[in-house]
Amino acid sequence: MCKSVIQVDVIIPTQTKYLHLIGSIGERIAKELDNYTGDKDALAYHLNLVLTEATANAIKHATIPTPEDTVKIQIHIEDNELNIKVYDHGQGFDLENVPLPDFDHPKEGGMGLFFIKTLMDSVTYTRQSDCNVLEIIKYL
Repeated sequence: MCKSVIQVDVIIPTQTKYLHLIGSIGERIAKELDNYTGDKDALAYHLNLVLTEATANAIKHATIPTPEDTVKIQIHIEDNELNIKVYDHGQGFDLENVPLPDFDHPKEGGMGLFFIKTLMDSVTYTRQSDCNVLEIIKYL
């Protein structure tokens, strides 16, 4: 029996018009997982949201705004682990010091990382040679 591996790499310009595409890719992947016995529709919604938010953050907050800059999104599924990596070229941030949203006085924005951390099993943000990597893991 061969191991099931899905690998999708997408590189987009740092433009928000591509966010829908990224979310749709995650949604389609979730709906096609043969071995996943959970709620595929919920997983599809969660992946759409997480991929859209992570990519939006990379575009809006973490990237030096130059027209030729890109964000790389890597989705890897092997065995029972879904691994998403979003690469950006900005100055980075400290994931541990991002404040929780103010639920008593909600405002637009500032909820993305909260949603990602809530819906996924592991979230890390590290600096690698010439870029930052937001790594998101969901156990299936």
